[in-house]
Amino acid sequence: MSSPWLQSKTPVAPPTAANPRLRFLVYAGVVTGSWAGVACLLIYGIGRLAGVPFLVLTRSGDPLAQVPWIAPLIVPIAFAVLGALAASLLLGRRHARLITLWVGTVLALGSAVGPFTQPGDVLWSTRIWLVVMHVVTWFLVVPQIARVIGDSEPGASVDRDD
Repeated sequence: MSSPWLQSKTPVAPPTAANPRLRFLVYAGVVTGSWAGVACLLIYGIGRLAGVPFLVLTRSGDPLAQVPWIAPLIVPIAFAVLGALAASLLLGRRHARLITLWVGTVLALGSAVGPFTQPGDVLWSTRIWLVVMHVVTWFLVVPQIARVIGDSEPGASVDRDD
C-alpha cells in the first residue's frame, strides 16, 4: 500500500510500457515551452503597449539594446526542451519528480537574478516585466516536466500480463 498511485483519483497504476521516454519528455518540453513562450510574448506585447522600453545590457557590452520581440517566444521553448533533456537523466530513478521540481526551481530562480543585476541604466519596469516572464515560464514548464518524469519512478507503474 505504499505505491504513490494509490492516493490518485483513479487508483489504477499505468502499465510500465506507458512510462515516459526521451521522446515524450522532449514533446512535453516543446508543448509547455510553447505555451510559456506565447504567454511571455503576450506579456511582452502588453508591456510594450504600456511603455516599457525593454532596453537591457547585452553580453556583447554594447550600449543598451532592445529585447527583440521574438526572444520571449523562443527562449522559453529552448529552455523547456533543454530542461526536459536534462530531466531525462533521471528516468526511472527514485524521487525523480522532486529532484526535477527543485532543480528546475533553483535554475529558474538563478535565471531570474539576471534582470536584477542589470546596470542602473536599465529601468525597473523592464526588470520587473522580465522577472514576470521568468515566473510564468517556471509555472508553466517546471511542474509539468516534473510530473511527467515522476511517472517513471519505481513503483509509479506496474507490470501487467494482460
